[in-house]
Amino acid sequence: MADQSASKPHLTLYAYWRTSATYRVRVALALKGLAAEERLVDIDGGEHLRPEFLAINPQGAIPALVVEGHAPLTQSLAILEFLDEQHPEPALLPADAYGRARVRSLAATMASDTHPLIVPRVRKYLKEAAGFDDAAWRAWQTQWFTRGFTDIEARLRDDPATGRFCHGNSLTIADICLASVEAVARVFRIKVDNIPTVDRIVAECNRHDPFSRADPLVQVGAPGPV
Repeated sequence: MADQSASKPHLTLYAYWRTSATYRVRVALALKGLAAEERLVDIDGGEHLRPEFLAINPQGAIPALVVEGHAPLTQSLAILEFLDEQHPEPALLPADAYGRARVRSLAATMASDTHPLIVPRVRKYLKEAAGFDDAAWRAWQTQWFTRGFTDIEARLRDDPATGRFCHGNSLTIADICLASVEAVARVFRIKVDNIPTVDRIVAECNRHDPFSRADPLVQVGAPGPV
């Protein structure tokens, strides 16, 4: 029998242990039954700004996914939708247009409105240009993690479209994005209270192997137990 894996293109994921966006792609790959060779790009060490990585992603952002024979793919939400189109099962978007719009909106609340405010380039700017010390930066992180989670809690809590997961009883990109930001909040030891729907859905996600395997703290490069 021919090796069916030979027909699958080689995937390379440029990644870093801590990033929420890398987490999202790791989960989606695992849900689709795909394996990617990971290449560590040390953001804390500035490797994302070196010419060799800027040739892959001129934005200097992680992750980048390279499908053999094609130009690099960047931006985690675009990569998630690409994977869903190329590998339709299990579907990460609902079949109906309204459902897809709801899921994309929930995903954007986390991946576009919350996550970008707590990334290293924002920290660097605030410390260099606005005089933030470590306490001010932590207050900033806490503010925007709290705002993001309370906003999505309000949307999920009383909406009949919410089920075991953000949208019904199947995993979607909304769950991946929600769990990705919660995972990074845990890395920074920031806990937001009074978000029972979010906590329930994240706990349900974490019962699934693709989520537990994507946990930042089990990745290559992550710090050991404190």
